[in-house]
Amino acid sequence: MCGICGIAHSSRSQRSIGIDTITRMRDLLTHRGPDAAGLFVEDGIALGHRRLSIVDVAHGQQPMPNDDGNLTLVYNGEVYNHPVLSAELQTAGVRYRTHCDTETVLRVFERDGVDAPRALRGMFAFAIWNRSRRELFLARDRLGVKPLYYSITADGSLYFGSEIKAILSTGAVTAELNVPALPDYLANHATSGEETLFVGIKRLLPGHTLLWRDGHVRIDRYWDLSFAAGDSPIGDEAAMVAEYRDRLREAVRMRLMADVPLGCFLSGGIDSAAIAALMTELTGGGVKTFSVAFAEREANELSYARMVASRFRTDHHEVVVEPHEFFAELPNLVWHEDEPIAHPSSIPLFFVSRLAVEHVKVVLTGEGSDETLAGYGRYRTTLYNLAAGRQWERAGGARLRFATRALIDALPARSAARRRLAKTFLYLPADLPSLYFDNFAVFGRDRQQQLLSPAMANRVTGVDPYATIRDYVARSDARTILDHLLYADTKTYLHELLMKQDQMSMAASIESRVPFLDHPLMEYAARLPQAMKLRGLTTKYVLRRAMQGVLPEAILTRRKMGFPVPIGRWFAGEYRRVLDEFVLGGRAARRGLFNVEYVRRLVDEHARGEGAHAERLWALVNTEIWQRLFIDGESSADVASAIGLLGGRRPAGRDGQLEPMSSLPLTKSRT
Repeated sequence: MCGICGIAHSSRSQRSIGIDTITRMRDLLTHRGPDAAGLFVEDGIALGHRRLSIVDVAHGQQPMPNDDGNLTLVYNGEVYNHPVLSAELQTAGVRYRTHCDTETVLRVFERDGVDAPRALRGMFAFAIWNRSRRELFLARDRLGVKPLYYSITADGSLYFGSEIKAILSTGAVTAELNVPALPDYLANHATSGEETLFVGIKRLLPGHTLLWRDGHVRIDRYWDLSFAAGDSPIGDEAAMVAEYRDRLREAVRMRLMADVPLGCFLSGGIDSAAIAALMTELTGGGVKTFSVAFAEREANELSYARMVASRFRTDHHEVVVEPHEFFAELPNLVWHEDEPIAHPSSIPLFFVSRLAVEHVKVVLTGEGSDETLAGYGRYRTTLYNLAAGRQWERAGGARLRFATRALIDALPARSAARRRLAKTFLYLPADLPSLYFDNFAVFGRDRQQQLLSPAMANRVTGVDPYATIRDYVARSDARTILDHLLYADTKTYLHELLMKQDQMSMAASIESRVPFLDHPLMEYAARLPQAMKLRGLTTKYVLRRAMQGVLPEAILTRRKMGFPVPIGRWFAGEYRRVLDEFVLGGRAARRGLFNVEYVRRLVDEHARGEGAHAERLWALVNTEIWQRLFIDGESSADVASAIGLLGGRRPAGRDGQLEPMSSLPLTKSRT
């Protein structure tokens, strides 16, 4: 795992590339690659690289040129079919200089050109400079496991990096809130498409390539997920279960490729337990596992993680995070994330990564199963509400719903029953925007009208917070509503979870790998009939069947918890001061983004236990912290000190030392 960055100036640009600029970009990514660093600079082009050495540790330095020096590569990720590809290439006469997958990426590009990503099986983001054609080629893996951001300036110059902060450090782009992206962010945890919260900075979408030549850019999609065979038999049930298990085992086996120690994150849920079980089978045992929890009972799954660790006799390690540690690290981790942290579970992920890096350099994780096999309860709830709502409409039409809405509105305003019923077909129209998009949004359309200040609401008039997700739902070739939703989530919600996984693990300088997102496995899962994913109340049916007799029954049958964080309890208790500073404080109010009275009402209702607002308050806290760090240019230490958590000290790094990088302000001057 590594960090990459670069600059390509067009012939219209009057600027030269200073060595200090590309060095600053590169070294802001030191946490992504503390083992080695490299630069490539010549007229109009500069590439930077930070290396976390995993495969062929002694070789594979980057930027890597090809034999004649015409091509130069910077690469982040792992290509798991590297042994097969390198054997093919060497049989065809290619002479290798190393044993690393970096060289395989370069050699495949020599052979296939811009079609090279199609041959690669793994997670990757890379850039290749072609000197003779003066072209820069960028590519990102199919699911977006590895990040890649870019900016095209007015003169046609291209800036790119594994993290946004590297681009901002050049001064070519000024850190400014991307207002049209705000409704999308407020509704969906994070922006859903190529836009980020920064004006002028985009993400290269998963499964896409970008070709730059003298200020002209072409973006192409080279892969998509097809559900075309969904609900068509591809064998009997036993055969489908067996094939899914074999494909998952193969995905895990391929991700054991490393010349350094590796382990597994173990939450106690079925996904990570399945990975731990298969790792044990494939390695013969002794797998190192790592778990994290909070002291609060509702946020502690350690008993289940210990059950799995005991079953497979893993070398198990745990960390319990205290609330003061959680909030002390929060600004530092927003800095690492580059955008507001969508999910509180990002913070414990950092702590368990910091624990794991004391023992291993690579971990396997269970991310991705829920979006491929319908693991979230919201899918089941939505399908039921849609079906019942359509029957309801046929039975009584608008008049019946008007009557039931009146009855629900007559319930006490702050009652839990009213809140629950107002999310059902009894209250809402039987359509996806109402029963799915709004129902599971952080701030749905109605709430955004109350949240945004008049000036801000005017600036985003007509902006649909679900536009990108609607497009994905409509674009899918799926035959069922469920598969349409799964497709949209693999393009949007999953992307944000993968960025959480990448940036929190990279903050601790550890590589994370995701077997459930092996693209042949995902393609097979997409083609499975709906009943193999969601059967009645049973989610991830094929995985549960595949793991029968392998995992403890208590793991197979337990209710999904996600990665619980008691943030609601903390906000209503001692850490109300976090809300006072970042949500109700004068600085937040003066920004003019939000309606102060509505925000105060959310805080008060949460304090009285009258509203389920923890997720909304979390979003508001992170929005303000992000603005202080990136828009105002404060250090993470200063932001943490605003609530009295650090006494002016910087957050701890992975080895217990003070983390220097997050205290560096990003320059706002132009090069």
